[in-house]
Amino acid sequence: MSEEELTRLLTRAAEDVRPAHPASAGWERARRVRRNRRAAGAAAVAVVLLSGGTALALRPADGPAPITPATPTVRPVPSASPVQRPPERLSYPGDPLGRLGDPVAAPLSTRPVRQALALYQPVDPATGVEGRIRVLGDDGIVRDLDVFTPARTRDADGNAAVPLKTGSLSPDGRLAAFAQTDLVAVVDLTTATVSRYPLKGYLEHVLWAGDRLLVGDDATTYEVDRGSGASRKLRAYPWDLVAPDPARPTDGLLEVGGAVTSLRVRQWSGDETMRGDTRLDLRALPSGNRVDEFYGRGWQRGDLVARAGWLTTGQFQGVEGVAVLNARTGVVTRLLDLGRDRWKSCCEVLGWDAGGAVLLRHDPGGLLRWQPETGEITGVVRDLYGEVSLATG
Repeated sequence: MSEEELTRLLTRAAEDVRPAHPASAGWERARRVRRNRRAAGAAAVAVVLLSGGTALALRPADGPAPITPATPTVRPVPSASPVQRPPERLSYPGDPLGRLGDPVAAPLSTRPVRQALALYQPVDPATGVEGRIRVLGDDGIVRDLDVFTPARTRDADGNAAVPLKTGSLSPDGRLAAFAQTDLVAVVDLTTATVSRYPLKGYLEHVLWAGDRLLVGDDATTYEVDRGSGASRKLRAYPWDLVAPDPARPTDGLLEVGGAVTSLRVRQWSGDETMRGDTRLDLRALPSGNRVDEFYGRGWQRGDLVARAGWLTTGQFQGVEGVAVLNARTGVVTRLLDLGRDRWKSCCEVLGWDAGGAVLLRHDPGGLLRWQPETGEITGVVRDLYGEVSLATG
């Protein structure tokens, strides 16, 4: 073979070899994976906004993303938008709490409960006149609270409110507490017996921290020892006091609230030492969204707190809604925008359920279940006018 023939043969062989570019190929794969993830994420957010949180599984057009090993310590990033809205038409899939509006079937005195799911005090939306308090047992039967009839709560200026508060029912559903002027009454719903604890003042607030009973007047919070009847003052402000997580009742108390221009999260230890005082952090929300003021009781689950308030979402101010925030950092992670054309203070939070959903009132006369992590919102019951207290344990 001549030198010229050997050169042509080698040249032809070299042309048949495809050059390798591992770096550029890797970047292209990474761009394709990121593009697919961005497309899936954008579609998921759009579906949440358009359909109230229905999740879709999307298959990328150019093949699935590469599988990566699961890391147990890393929590998946929720797909729901930071600012959420209920769907135009709510579904009502059925719920044990849906029987809250059933007629009374028995008095508590003759048929105590094993555990109460909720307390309900009807209020006529036309006249504002309240009815008798009802007890929904875990057997689905509604009872009349006939062993004690609490009076309206009053403040020093004579302003009155219905006696049932969102924090009245203990987390285990066995006890019901009622703040009254100069005393707090506790009804054992499993025995239909009443205990009264004298405490001077216009008492308006009541909630449970595990087995601890907390009551308050306009400015002061007290802890009542149900064994001795003694009470002690606490430093936490009663209007902003958060109902603790029933699974962590000894972690100390939280306040979420404060002045409109300086909303804060305050943490108190068991010995009344302030452990933290953090300003509300709105940086996780899209620009133009914020909490303007809180109302109603805040409720804790783990490190999260849910509380109703008036919001600004986009260009609209005075929006009724709910905020979910991290109690340790003060970061607001979710807003639920319920709109402006509603009764003022329509949508008070009633607690969390075991599945991580927030339960809240919804005007007119409704009760909703909201999953902040997914954006799913469903109806629990319609036409339930009045005050409700739930067992959150």
